[in-house]
Amino acid sequence: MTSFFLYKFILAAVVFGITLFIAAYSTYAERKVAAFLQDRIGPDRAGPFGILQPLADGLKFIMKEEFIPVVSNKFLFVLGPCIAMMTALMAGVIIPWGNSLVIGSETYSLQIADLNIGILYVFGVVSIGVYGIMIGGWASNNKFSLLGAIRASAQMISYEIAMGLSIIALILMTGTLSLSEITAQQAGGIGSDWNFWNVVYQPIGFLLFIICAFAECNRTPFDLPECETELVGGYHTEYSSMKLGFYLFAEYINMFISSAVISTLYFGGYNFPFMNDLGLNHNLVTVLGTVALFAKIAFFIFFFMWIRWTIPRFRYDQLMNLGWKILIPIAVANIGITGLMMLLFDK
Repeated sequence: MTSFFLYKFILAAVVFGITLFIAAYSTYAERKVAAFLQDRIGPDRAGPFGILQPLADGLKFIMKEEFIPVVSNKFLFVLGPCIAMMTALMAGVIIPWGNSLVIGSETYSLQIADLNIGILYVFGVVSIGVYGIMIGGWASNNKFSLLGAIRASAQMISYEIAMGLSIIALILMTGTLSLSEITAQQAGGIGSDWNFWNVVYQPIGFLLFIICAFAECNRTPFDLPECETELVGGYHTEYSSMKLGFYLFAEYINMFISSAVISTLYFGGYNFPFMNDLGLNHNLVTVLGTVALFAKIAFFIFFFMWIRWTIPRFRYDQLMNLGWKILIPIAVANIGITGLMMLLFDK
């Protein structure tokens, strides 16, 4: 029992460290991708090829003078970024980062917590995250911050509905809420016992989910809550130093976790084609599967960045019309189509 808890503690620490590392270097990657798309060089001063730029940015945030507005609610002003950062990190505990490792006679899962309601946990954590933004914007006692917070809460609540409906069709098909079971159902070679990745069966659901993920992460073209041209900086206008850093960092953690969830639900997670036909050691296949999962995550992180520097943001009325009048009806129709197909093909 002691070794079990020690292993879970080590695994949680490793996942926590990897999450922070990837989120930090996503800021570097974003600036390099933006520079490439705009025919610029990007960061190139801090270390070779600017590779130490995230460390320089973090040091700058730590050393910046911290301002707390006199008219703000100081307790809630501090609590807002803490909630945003905490909820961003919480979702990673239910993602299966690999199959399992066999050490001696013991088998260790590369998943911190295998919840049988894993998808509900993800949605619960995501719904709490909006409080960090709302509290921070309201506690600042600044009209631009408040407008950004109201936009963020309305946007995230609106798109959570379409996201939830898109997942219902997937749950109908898989018959489970557990991320580990959903991943296991996508195992095997291409076409082996019809174990295709779920994106083959749910292309509309995947498209709905990834669009809503952009909105949940406040990424362009859904970055209305922090629209600089209208709201100065949105909900974090009054923040400085590491409190501002927490808000900005939480966005990149959310992007990483969203990419991991998309890869797990629709692209097989740690599974890759012909993994069971290689004839390799179980632990080696597990390591290769983890590498495959992170390769999928890296692709979706790049996709998030590519969209940001390619597509302009919506107007707010367009944002709401897309969520309520287009995505939700399509998601409901997708549920009906999925149920009909399951009935016809007895799957």
